[in-house]
Amino acid sequence: MNKVYSLLGLAVRSRNLVSGSFATEKAVKSGKAVMVIVSEDASKNTEKMFRNMCNFYHVPLFRFGRKEELGHAMGKDMRTSLALTDEGFARTIRKHLEAIEQEDGGSEHGKNEST
Repeated sequence: MNKVYSLLGLAVRSRNLVSGSFATEKAVKSGKAVMVIVSEDASKNTEKMFRNMCNFYHVPLFRFGRKEELGHAMGKDMRTSLALTDEGFARTIRKHLEAIEQEDGGSEHGKNEST
């Protein structure tokens, strides 16, 4: 299992992660979100909404995993978006996502969408 999924599971259990479109949007707009992850198979509209919101609120956005994989890592059904609310978890997960991006040569897997 990928280290990122394990870290997401730990973040859920320590209540440092919110998931789902509504909760993610609320966390970003309230300033609680430190990093947002949107699934690679999210709709273009969902991706655009979160990209614009994260750019406006200066929150890093990554595209990673599929809906089913993200949901499974959190012990829930499919999840298209999630927000990390803890700086430590966000920093560690970001490091792993950037390493994945380097390995894949900049492919969509773990792609950083922030400016």
